[in-house]
Amino acid sequence: MKILVCISKAPDTTSKIAFTSGNTSFDENGVQYIVNPYDEWYALVRALELKETLGGNVTIITVGNAVDESIMRKALAIGADDAVRIDAEPKDAYFTAMQIAAFAKNQSFDLVLVGKETINYNGSQVGGMIAEALELPFVSLASKLDVAGDVITLEREIAGGVQVVEVSTPAVISCAKGMAEQRIPNMRGIMAARTRQLTVVPAVEIQELTSYVLYDLPVAKSACKMISPDNMDELVQLLHNEAKVI
Repeated sequence: MKILVCISKAPDTTSKIAFTSGNTSFDENGVQYIVNPYDEWYALVRALELKETLGGNVTIITVGNAVDESIMRKALAIGADDAVRIDAEPKDAYFTAMQIAAFAKNQSFDLVLVGKETINYNGSQVGGMIAEALELPFVSLASKLDVAGDVITLEREIAGGVQVVEVSTPAVISCAKGMAEQRIPNMRGIMAARTRQLTVVPAVEIQELTSYVLYDLPVAKSACKMISPDNMDELVQLLHNEAKVI
């Protein structure tokens, strides 16, 4: 089975977030980047499980510059066979999706997997756009994926239950929690990934549809007031006069 896994970089959750140029640009100084967890833990690991069961090849792809090659090598260390970087700054979801679709169009992938969203933008747009560009079926937020021949059986959590969906290969699937369990790369994989060949392809001419006008940080949390369980009068007074409904 030939599988393409789309990965993206995201700031480590311990990174301090700041903006520059009048809050119009994200300040990358000192930011530690990781593979977007939904791409790594669910999409990539499930792809590797399918390869181990059914045979085949797993290719990871990202849109980015040379700095992003560190996250590509992390994916290789976990077990990906090939790594492709489209040499462009990922300007928006549409630009990113069209770059990936242009690469995948003539590659005959049986399955394209993406994480359900990135933890820095939470857009959940790229997978659906890739599917539309390639004219393939798309199933979002899948928590389970099995393949038998050319039939993909998926489970999605919905309000009040679980929905079971079947589609034929090739297809594009966005992967959510439950799809797979995180894998930790071993030392052998890490050392081998350092010298693996990465494929770099030029970007195609695509005009992004959106631009970022302003970034802002959320309002800082106010101090926490501790009330004695014996002092219900004070608690009621604070709830009436100071508590805010969000």
